[in-house]
Amino acid sequence: MAIYQDTTELSKVYKGASELSAVYFGADLIFPVITDYSIDYLVVAGGAGGGQSNGGGGGGGGLRTSYGANSGGGSSSESSLILTPSTAYTITVGSGGSTSGNGGNSVFSTITSFGGGQGGHRGVSSPSSGGSGGGGASDSNSSRNTAGAGTTEQGYAGANGVDGGNYQAGGGGGASSIGGLGDGGSGLQISVIGTSVYYSGGGGGGSDSGGVSVGGAGGGGNGGNGTGAGTNGTNGVVNKGGGGGGGQGGGSDTGGSGGSGVVILRILTSKYSGTTTGSPTVTTDGTDTILTYTGSGTYTA
Repeated sequence: MAIYQDTTELSKVYKGASELSAVYFGADLIFPVITDYSIDYLVVAGGAGGGQSNGGGGGGGGLRTSYGANSGGGSSSESSLILTPSTAYTITVGSGGSTSGNGGNSVFSTITSFGGGQGGHRGVSSPSSGGSGGGGASDSNSSRNTAGAGTTEQGYAGANGVDGGNYQAGGGGGASSIGGLGDGGSGLQISVIGTSVYYSGGGGGGSDSGGVSVGGAGGGGNGGNGTGAGTNGTNGVVNKGGGGGGGQGGGSDTGGSGGSGVVILRILTSKYSGTTTGSPTVTTDGTDTILTYTGSGTYTA
């Protein structure tokens, strides 16, 4: 909208000492000059559930980020996203998968991270591919013991399960490494909130009599272990996208659920609009404002 003026001076709008916009004059009018600006992000999808009964660990949620040196799957960090003022951008936070279920996708504008792939279930179901892949069950059927693949630039594959010996299922893949025979793949360490935190670890695979399989750093749940009745896999950590651990082979032992994802935006404070929905947590780090979404919402630039 034009603003009438009767002076030949150039006008500018400030917030504190920071210039927000400038205007130039025509014969009778001045016009706002509205500029786009860049924003950094971390988009972590929901982790998958671990498989039941000698089940594979759930894969960690896919991880995409423009902040720091690396994104998931061994790729370089992505480019910052360019936002247009007065435009609302949608944020979706993926849920964690239930036992033998895939994680939900997380989305910020055009950036989508895929949910982790479920762990395999002995005698029942195969592991799935996802942001990071699910671990294979301890099963004689190759389709159920062969791990799911990860997604390029988001996460790694799980590990295959082994039928015999300790009947060890494979760990789910994580954002920074493949799953192991048992242990989950490691998540990725990101400092977008101002401190370094691991996200998107894979869940550990269940076993009959092997040692406890540890979930990967970044919220991966441990695999079930023991003899007789056995134990359940533990859940992935919420808002870190960790995969759930696989259940031990007692027959009715369940895998852990995956942890939900998170979307974090890092914005130059002088550009921050203050207009959001979904009640993100708002913090600051140096000259930046940080929005942490643990549920879906919007940010208006």
